[in-house]
Amino acid sequence: MVHAIQAASEVGNYAEVAVLPDETDPQIYLSRNWLPQPFHLICEKDTVLSQLSGTARVELRNSSVNSFRMDIGDHIYIPAGTPHRLAPISESVTIRYLPLRGGLQAAAWFCAACGNEVRRYEWEHDNNTAALEFYWLACARFNAGTDSRTCGTCSTIHPKVNLATLGMPSTV
Repeated sequence: MVHAIQAASEVGNYAEVAVLPDETDPQIYLSRNWLPQPFHLICEKDTVLSQLSGTARVELRNSSVNSFRMDIGDHIYIPAGTPHRLAPISESVTIRYLPLRGGLQAAAWFCAACGNEVRRYEWEHDNNTAALEFYWLACARFNAGTDSRTCGTCSTIHPKVNLATLGMPSTV
């Protein structure tokens, strides 16, 4: 874990870089975050988040708990299929424990006006592909047009995700 803490200074928002040797199960993924995650992540398998530095709020959907404040040393168990989103209160380093064969994952956006799901993009978890590549593709698809950002329930049009602030290319 000393390697993980040293590496954190080089890791950006939601990079979720694998920390342990490739075939370690569960794998530990590290990210250093200072901006709110632009979507809710949904994992097919259970996951655990641990706070290594700073403070953050984890926002949950379809759960008996709506949010959880994470301070240094806190762990939060996220049941399979629970949409969750990290929102740093201060710059923070968070690690995610995820099975090596993580299954499906998804980025989902929820309507600020009515609370319903606006859009979801799914992919198969792949230890050989950086999480940011999947996140960028999901955000780029969400940004593609007003149809993909319009709530099917209340017709609210949601703003585009600012990919540049997340260190992601702004074009496909």
